[in-house]
Amino acid sequence: MPATVLTTRALLLDMDGTLVNSDAVVERCWRRWALREGLDPEATLKVVHGRQGYATMAALLPDRPMEQNYADNRVMLAEETADTDGVVPIGGAAAFMDAIADLPHALVTSADEALARTRLTASGLRIPEVRITAESVGASKPDPEGFLKGAAELGFAPADCIVFEDSEAGITAGRAAGMRVVGVGPRAAALSPDAHVPDLTHLRVEAAPDGRIHLHIGTAR
Repeated sequence: MPATVLTTRALLLDMDGTLVNSDAVVERCWRRWALREGLDPEATLKVVHGRQGYATMAALLPDRPMEQNYADNRVMLAEETADTDGVVPIGGAAAFMDAIADLPHALVTSADEALARTRLTASGLRIPEVRITAESVGASKPDPEGFLKGAAELGFAPADCIVFEDSEAGITAGRAAGMRVVGVGPRAAALSPDAHVPDLTHLRVEAAPDGRIHLHIGTAR
């Protein structure tokens, strides 16, 4: 397949499923929660990716008071932060993060600050200086608030940013923010992102002298 080249000025990066494979932890924690609540764990796992925990709980238990969702989410975050067994980098993530170290980029994740730091550290990945975490926003993905805040923090218009995402909620949020989306991994493949890569080994980053960033999609480094 010939390479696709996308040109942008800033990159907004999801974490789970995009830079870090945390599926093992996510599945363990959410299976326990689903069983406690009398829900089907398999059905639960189909909707957890990309959202903050309280938003997933609200979607699964629409009649439950939000205060209980917020309380359960705090417990969930503590459980996930304490569990790093099986947390590993997505293929090519370390080299990708090295390649963009001096380019405008931000982390935009539904994790809170502690969980983001824990998972990036467990994966051996550099922690981006600009981070939009759960504490930074009032609305979870698929709301575009996080990506819009990331663009503003970097000083770029939404149209000058490209989002890297793996989940339906995240891709929906990126599009709602008016940004192009590179889908990463198997979950993203069926969601019609602007470009798709199986992992981060399937792209090459080129910094142009005029400040633009060329993403060569489908080209291994």
